[in-house]
Amino acid sequence: MRERANRKIGEYRITIRPLSKDEGGGYLVEYPEIPGCMSDGETIEEAIANGKEALRDCLDVFKESGRKAPTPGVEAAQWRQRLPRTLYMKLTERAKSEGVSINSLVTAMIAEAIGSRRQVQRRAR
Repeated sequence: MRERANRKIGEYRITIRPLSKDEGGGYLVEYPEIPGCMSDGETIEEAIANGKEALRDCLDVFKESGRKAPTPGVEAAQWRQRLPRTLYMKLTERAKSEGVSINSLVTAMIAEAIGSRRQVQRRAR
């Protein structure tokens, strides 16, 4: 049963954005299909972990109240990427040192890069 719940958590879209100094810094994680379901953390990895816990809590509230939880809007996507061995080794070492999987680490890095790029684009306007 727990495995099924964990799979469902991975199906919800997640947005991550850096928080400004005025907002307290760190990163904010939100789940667009479930308004108000959000969390934050000092690092992207921490924000994602806290966000997953917040999502579990939100889904529990839906279940306990007898309401149907919103369905995930987009299924998780996947692609395969060939990497040079040296890059793969560096990613493996970094993921191990941070206590996360390579998939989580790379997802966080991509999200951070996209979030940073959006901040730069907003400032340029």
